[in-house]
Amino acid sequence: MVKRALILRDRLLGWLWRESEQDQRSHRALVRIVRLLFAVGRDLAAGQLTLRAMSLVYTTLLSLIPLLAISFSILKGFGVHNQIEPFLLAALEPLGERSEEIARQMIEFVDNMQVGVLGVVGFVLLFFTVMSLMQKIERAFNEVWQVLRERSLGERFRDYMSVIVIGPVLVFASLGITASLFGTTFVQSVASTGPLGWLVEFGGRLVPIVMIVAAFTFIYMFVPNTRVRFIPAFWGGLVAGLLWNILGVIFAAFVASAARYAAIYSGFATLIFFMIWLYVGWLVLLIGASIAFYRQNPEYLAGRRLATNLSFLERERIALHALAMIGERFYGARPAVSAEDMALELHVPADVVEHLLATLASVGLVAPTDEAPPRFLPACPWDQAPLSRAIEAVRQARGGGLSTDLSVERQSVSEVMAALQQMTRDAFDGVSLKDFAIGVAGISAIATTTPTTAGSGSGAATD
Repeated sequence: MVKRALILRDRLLGWLWRESEQDQRSHRALVRIVRLLFAVGRDLAAGQLTLRAMSLVYTTLLSLIPLLAISFSILKGFGVHNQIEPFLLAALEPLGERSEEIARQMIEFVDNMQVGVLGVVGFVLLFFTVMSLMQKIERAFNEVWQVLRERSLGERFRDYMSVIVIGPVLVFASLGITASLFGTTFVQSVASTGPLGWLVEFGGRLVPIVMIVAAFTFIYMFVPNTRVRFIPAFWGGLVAGLLWNILGVIFAAFVASAARYAAIYSGFATLIFFMIWLYVGWLVLLIGASIAFYRQNPEYLAGRRLATNLSFLERERIALHALAMIGERFYGARPAVSAEDMALELHVPADVVEHLLATLASVGLVAPTDEAPPRFLPACPWDQAPLSRAIEAVRQARGGGLSTDLSVERQSVSEVMAALQQMTRDAFDGVSLKDFAIGVAGISAIATTTPTTAGSGSGAATD
């Protein structure tokens, strides 16, 4: 039985990762969808998404009231603070009758919190709690996107404040506009007519889903500290939005039929259900982020790999492309390029490019600017920097945290390694990084002279 299961699994994986140009477009699309679902399921089984969701639940419980207090104060200035309770009721709707109780208690906490009497220290702590929540969310999304660099302190303050200040205003303003639109006399008269009444009703049910999808899409594009394209973010937001509504219906049915749990946990039942729903919400949000990641980086579907797990050939190719892009921009008097721009053009994750750029920067070939995100320029005169120096730096960079300081080194191995390094220097003798970047015609001669030399050596050995 176990043997049959293993055979079936191997056949399924073989079909899943098989590449064929003869497959129809519909078949290839189906395979891509199955691959994506398999990759997300693999992440869930690994436990990383669930652990991040549980961590965000704890942070949310600590930061929810301060966040609502700050948002309430901002909304009060715009005169739309009365919309916060209906918004909470809509978000907590899967909790059933308990949603009104939780929303009422949150509003009471916010009303009783007087920011003016907290003092400077109290306000700083309140603000720090909210910023910590935003930072924790960013770290969770950065881990999903395998982004190594976090936002700087200035970037956090700028970006987080824009979300905290502008986000609630836009959300509640859109809710008010939508409610006003459906409450107009014209829409009500259309809804009262038989043929078009169902259309208005369908639109009323569709608008909340569209707004959730739009909110999730914005989160996936804004929160990770990397450039996320709209289409992958939209697909992640669409799946997460639909999953949110489906799980909301299922969870509401579960809460309605869980009277025995309320009898066991008494007054704690409401808190437990609330924490479970928070966990489900964060998990759905992270699943959507994972879908957006794999949609933008399909090369990771077969298994996530860091830059340290790439082969020498892959590392060298990506590093040379990065150097070429930096040189083309610099010598062409064009704006410098960032790691995110390189990653998008090369269709590789940003952490791969960042790791290789850090290697090139460590040997003084490239240097980041002070911009956010940083852009890269030559760190030395490239007309005096040999191309072989960059190749050797990428080859010799450590990866994976393993040491290769062998206690015994055979002389034959040392001679071969030294010969390989010397062959690289001889092959690119006289070729500078500037020549490589601007595409000097003489570089193409390397492809013809090197094989000839190697071939003659091989023939001599045979003789």
